[in-house]
Amino acid sequence: MNRPNYKKIYKDLIQQKYPEHLDECQKILSQKDLSFFDIIQLNSIISKNSQKQDRENQRFRSYDRSTIVEILEYQKKHNINNTELARYFKLSRNTVTKWKQYFLIS
Repeated sequence: MNRPNYKKIYKDLIQQKYPEHLDECQKILSQKDLSFFDIIQLNSIISKNSQKQDRENQRFRSYDRSTIVEILEYQKKHNINNTELARYFKLSRNTVTKWKQYFLIS
């Protein structure tokens, strides 16, 4: 399955809707490939949404296997528990627990 070209998507989005954030995002957009953490950082720069809008947007997120593994590695690296990880990435604690069962045990 092909991944979306996030670099092009965010570059166009910033140029058209958020040109005031172009300078802040230029360093991230100049990279060859964007990682999951780069996408999160870009999203936090351009969106100053309310909590209600964040919850609405959260319903449409999807994660591939490599992203999930990257998130779980972040947890190990920073020595944080499931609740802290869920809060940081705006996930459900149940989602984090399920991911750990599927990807760390098997």
